[in-house]
Amino acid sequence: MAEHQSRPFRTDTLPTGQRIALRVEYDGSVYSGWQSQPHLPKVRTVQTEVEAALSKIAAADVRVFCAGRTDTGVHATAQWFHFDAPADRSLKAWIFGGNAQLPLDIRLVDAKAVSADFHARHSAVARQYDYLISNTPTPSALLAKRILWVRQALDEVSMQRSLEALLGEQDFSAFRAASCQSTTPMRFMESVETRRRGDLVQIRVVANAFLHHMVRNIVGSTLLVGLGERNPDWLGELLATKDRTLAAATAPSHGLYLTGVRYPEALAIPAAPDLPFFPSATQE
Repeated sequence: MAEHQSRPFRTDTLPTGQRIALRVEYDGSVYSGWQSQPHLPKVRTVQTEVEAALSKIAAADVRVFCAGRTDTGVHATAQWFHFDAPADRSLKAWIFGGNAQLPLDIRLVDAKAVSADFHARHSAVARQYDYLISNTPTPSALLAKRILWVRQALDEVSMQRSLEALLGEQDFSAFRAASCQSTTPMRFMESVETRRRGDLVQIRVVANAFLHHMVRNIVGSTLLVGLGERNPDWLGELLATKDRTLAAATAPSHGLYLTGVRYPEALAIPAAPDLPFFPSATQE
């Protein structure tokens, strides 16, 4: 994803009806995913919290549309959503006012006025996810809900080799949840990367879109490669079978982060900064 640059928020008042894109960062630990669940009114979701906060600022109902629905326990640094403003407000007012109404584990961090044909989901051309693993003898108390702990030594080189079989346009049925509602299992995997920083292992995948549980299912299988229980060719073999039952168990949600959504350059949607756990590749 593109390099992030800090910039001030616009303070001029935007008119009612203006479509606005906002980037939200959240710790998903206590939320039942992004998507609101009106049939379960006592269930907390990120979308419900965001809509409630913005509705207070607007003094009117606000409905938002996101770039990618994250599951229960999944985190985000770069979730984008859009809404049509029901009241005259500045970008700064939406950001600061919204944050004043939100719990501390959800923060609005960027905003942009966009054209009426912009859609946070349909306008996106790629999504980036990171999965973080603590490869230590004992688990971290501070990161218990933000990173997967694996005690046994992981071979990140073999993991990287296994993931490379997933590059390009592929049928990802072998890594697709049974509950997935996508009309096609075809996805284009743009890049895969496994990096180690001391005891921290990061798996980064970038694709045009992802199937339900696709990233976590991929991580679950490549972990077996990293542990030496399967050879690096195994993921490619799984992919060819198109059979989810042959792959490994789904990796836990708390290690997963939505860290980037890329839009066409002409839209000038700002990029998110890299995860604080790792410097970006350009800083090495």
